Order: sequence, then C-alpha cells, then structure tokens
Amino acid sequence: MSVFVADEQRHPVDPDRLRRLAAHVLDARRVPDAMELSVLCVDRQSIAELNAHHMDADGPTDVLAFPMDLPGETVAGQPAILGDVVVCPEIAAEQARAHGATAEAELDLLVVHGILHLLGHDHAEAAERDAMFTLTDQLLAGFRAAAGSHGGGGPR
Repeated sequence: MSVFVADEQRHPVDPDRLRRLAAHVLDARRVPDAMELSVLCVDRQSIAELNAHHMDADGPTDVLAFPMDLPGETVAGQPAILGDVVVCPEIAAEQARAHGATAEAELDLLVVHGILHLLGHDHAEAAERDAMFTLTDQLLAGFRAAAGSHGGGGPR
C-alpha cells in the first residue's frame, strides 16, 4: 500500500511516523496493497476552510476524512485511492494539553480516527462510537507495541 504524508503547516510533526502509523492501520485492517492513502497536516486556517467548504461547518476542526474508493469497489486497471485524512497538529496539541496527553499521541489518535472513517466506520450512534473508539485504542496499542514503547516511532 502507498501512504503519502504532506506537512503543510509549522507545528512539529514526524511525517515518517505518521506514514508508519497509517501503514500499520491499513495492514491491520487488511486493506489491499493496491490502495493509496494521503495524510495531510494543515494549519488552523486551512482546516477551517475545508470544514466550511465540505462539511458546511464554521471554524476549525481536528480531523477530516475524504473517502474516495472503498476496498473491493475499485475498477481493474484504475488507481485505487482510499482517500485523504486531513489533520491539524495545532488543534491536536491543544486537545492533548486539555486531557494530559502528548501532542504526538493525540495526533496519532486523530490519524487512526480519520482512517477508520475512510474505511466506513462511524460514531453517530452510541454502539458505533464504542466500537470505533475500542478499535482505535486497539490499533494504537498495536502500533506502540510494535515500536516497543508508548510514544515511540512505531513499526519500521
């Protein structure tokens, strides 16, 4: 599978770590190798503009997911693009401070959350929310275990 990470903002992030995290999630969820994913790190203004344009919502948000093709729904010979996950590291850092987490851990959570949305998971109902959040925790734990730490660089 191909994971592209673009850092289009000034808050410190580790694009290689985010690529490894995304690849771990896609592998754990058995997403076909032919699928492509983009993770975009943007600033507060950019995510606010995307939120307004695509979600008809005012103000910035922490993560947006823009699905393209679902695994198994692609046309032979055509590129298979899972979609884009757009995160705002600045907002992730603010949220992390609010609940005593690291900015890196919060950003990891948001990337996994966005990928799960691309794979069709939702949290509109309580049962869906519980299942999605449990899966998020499991995927993050697996990523960190593969790195041998609770905040390390993930699988290599």
